[in-house]
Amino acid sequence: MAVGRKRSALPDRLAALREAMDAARGRIDPDVEDRISAILARVDGRLAFSGDVTVVALAGATGSGKSSLFNALSGTKLAEPGMRRPTTAAAMAAVFGEEQSDLLDWLDVPRRHLVTGDPELSGLILLDLPDHDSTAQAHREIVDRLVELVDQFVWVVDPQKYADAALHDRYLRPLAAHADVMVIALNQIDRVGEADRPQMVADLRRLLDSEGLGAAPVVAVSAVTGDGIGDLRATLVTLIKGKQTAARRLAGDVTDAAEALAPEIGAADVDDIPKKRTAHLNRTLAVAAGVPVVVEAVKKSWRHRGGLATGWPVVAWLAKFRPDPLRALHLDLVSTAKQKVLAPGRVNRTSVPVAQGVAKARVDSAVRALASETSDGLPRGWQDAVLAAARSEEALLPDHLDRAIATTDLATDRGNGWWSVVRVLQWLVLLTTLVGAGWLLINFLLVSYLALPALPVPKVGNLGLPTVLALGGVLAGILVALLSRVGVEVGAQSHAARADRELMRSIAQVTSTYVTGPIEAELAKRVQAQEALKRLR
Repeated sequence: MAVGRKRSALPDRLAALREAMDAARGRIDPDVEDRISAILARVDGRLAFSGDVTVVALAGATGSGKSSLFNALSGTKLAEPGMRRPTTAAAMAAVFGEEQSDLLDWLDVPRRHLVTGDPELSGLILLDLPDHDSTAQAHREIVDRLVELVDQFVWVVDPQKYADAALHDRYLRPLAAHADVMVIALNQIDRVGEADRPQMVADLRRLLDSEGLGAAPVVAVSAVTGDGIGDLRATLVTLIKGKQTAARRLAGDVTDAAEALAPEIGAADVDDIPKKRTAHLNRTLAVAAGVPVVVEAVKKSWRHRGGLATGWPVVAWLAKFRPDPLRALHLDLVSTAKQKVLAPGRVNRTSVPVAQGVAKARVDSAVRALASETSDGLPRGWQDAVLAAARSEEALLPDHLDRAIATTDLATDRGNGWWSVVRVLQWLVLLTTLVGAGWLLINFLLVSYLALPALPVPKVGNLGLPTVLALGGVLAGILVALLSRVGVEVGAQSHAARADRELMRSIAQVTSTYVTGPIEAELAKRVQAQEALKRLR
């Protein structure tokens, strides 16, 4: 990618990184999250200052000649080379051109000097860092902090320690994403025979290439003889004129953040929430919410009310002393649609037994199984987030289920129009029975007690009409009751089946809203993070 393209793409990549982090925050390793947040803060801090100023740091081990090289490049005597460890106790800045107090304050570099009369290096801030292998912890901390902030690194090594593991393991290899803003200065080359110099440079080159630092040039220099100083200085001049070093460094930071974030998001695609697991959860929630109890109550209630309406009036009234099973559960016998007309905004509560013990454990197990199967293959942080989302309404789930049952239209006031017809028929039959029985009673009284002639009794076959009316009424009443009971039972089974379907639909809605809905939201966040990461990378 060309430098110009890197610079123009930086705002878009930063936006993508922030979007990915916003989606992934709280779902990735806290150390990685802190690291990326720190990178974003550093990038924002550096972007607050002009990109026309280039901050170059000279870093190296004790005895590498770093301070001498600083003087040679800056044309000053600001750095004081020494033989004791450590030599440089605090970072020092040589500022070429205009003062850059705000930027140096942000870098927290207290020792600063304005250098004039060198227009070629105008716009450069050259830092001399403490020794990275200093025995003083505070000195190493200064190096670690500034290494994260500067635009360009010049790592100063010497012929004796250019392969030092401390330098390569702690700094060079971890900073491989910033190889294009690194220069490796092999200092004190004058101490190596001219015939051996190419081999030493080649050996250092191979080592850097093996560590992913192929883009970092190697320059052999000598602060004593001046060998290579012109080339290194020309490199700095090119950096200053190009005014792209800060953008390249920041682009490297963003790349570093992307590489850290990628395994935390994962590349695996996630299938839809398993339908079988969802169906199993619905059934488990239905049992826990008491749906079978309600369905059975619908069946018994229909039998109860049907028996009252269509039974033989002589004995049917006794059923009034038994409570209606639905009313016992505080479930109204009026359809939900009518309830809304009669009492807008009304929220019913039920007395359906609350799930305890085994039922609650089964619900928890079903929720966990659904979350586990859905998030299978995701990084651990996202698996935990999916499970947390699935259980986010766990405490209120019984309440949501109870509301769902209370507001489900059980339609127990519909489909019973024929009861009225049967009721009228039963009363007509009872009236017929009473007429026949009354006729017989009157004749008995007239003949037996009053010695009066009986009322005329027409014959129906061999039986008198009053007897036919009385016996026929009783038999007809019982027959109608028996036939009606068959119809009531059919209706009870039908309404129970319908209630089961409607209640399961309501339970499924609870599952969708409070379990699978939050899971889908989590999966959508991961997809958002993945898409943002693709744009970022």
